[in-house]
Formats: sequence, structure tokens, C-alpha cells
Amino acid sequence: MENKKSLLEKLLKTNLLPLAFLGDSVHTLFVRENSLLKDDAKMASYNSFSSSKCKAQNQANTLKKIIDRLYEDELEIVRRARNAKPKHHAKNSTSADYSFATAYEALIGYLYLKEDQDRLIEFLNSSLE
Repeated sequence: MENKKSLLEKLLKTNLLPLAFLGDSVHTLFVRENSLLKDDAKMASYNSFSSSKCKAQNQANTLKKIIDRLYEDELEIVRRARNAKPKHHAKNSTSADYSFATAYEALIGYLYLKEDQDRLIEFLNSSLE
């Protein structure tokens, strides 16, 4: 498999939905790991916590909270991903929330492939607040 940097270069030349696909996985894994740190060791509790943090509305709100802290390259990723035209959107969310959630996921995917761990963890943690 290609290394992360070359994969990132490849994805930046296309629409950013594949980057959001990857970012969704990174975000979901982060949230699930954090749910396991909770004192309540019940699957229903893990699932409830994870579902609330991974839904489009929460991701959209997270992006709105952090947008003033983004660098130019990150803002460009967010802009391009927000303007991407996915073929569907999440049930129980508005198209605006889904658009912002996609942009947040693309940002997470970008930081993951860029291997910018400090920024990645900062913005992942913001989704838990």
C-alpha cells in the first residue's frame, strides 16, 4: 500500500469525499476508544456515547467550534469538502449539518494522512466536548 503522504497527494487531486470516508473511520475509532474509558462498562452505554459523538450534528458543531483555529491549508480542505456533492446524506440531519460533518471528517482524514498528530488529537478531542 502507498504511504500516507502519497495517498494524501493522490486524494487532494480529486474530490475530497474519500478523505472524509477515511476521516469518519479515524473519528469513530477515536470516539469508541474514549467510550471505553468511561466507568460504565455496559455495551449500551458505549454505543450511546459513541452514537451521540459520531452523528452529523455533533461533527458539524465541532467544526463550527474549531473553524477559527484552522490554518489556510485546513480551511481549504474544509471549503472543498463542504462543497462536495455526496449522493446521500445522513438521516436525522439537515443537509447543512451533513455538509459541515463531511468537511469535519475530511479535515480529520487530511490531518491523519498528513501525520499531524498534535492537530489531529486537538480536533478529535474537540468532538468530545
